Amino acid sequence: MSARHDVLRKYPLILARMARQHVCAALAAARHGYGTARAETGRTLPDADLESTLRMYEYEGARAAATDRAVRLVEDALGGGRWEPRL
Repeated sequence: MSARHDVLRKYPLILARMARQHVCAALAAARHGYGTARAETGRTLPDADLESTLRMYEYEGARAAATDRAVRLVEDALGGGRWEPRL
């Protein structure tokens, strides 16, 4: 890691914030890709391949959403938040 990234070692909350922004962008991209795949590629892809593409976007979106939840928990903890179980 270069000297310009030292702030990430010094302030883990900044690292968590950057991670959250990155994951949010990945989630938005998966949602956008899913929402536009049929219109943008539906005429050029066979139906089976379009369905595979949509399943890929679903998988990546679910993975990004789970990562987003995890990153938010870490960010909250680093910011002094406390996790309370919901019943």
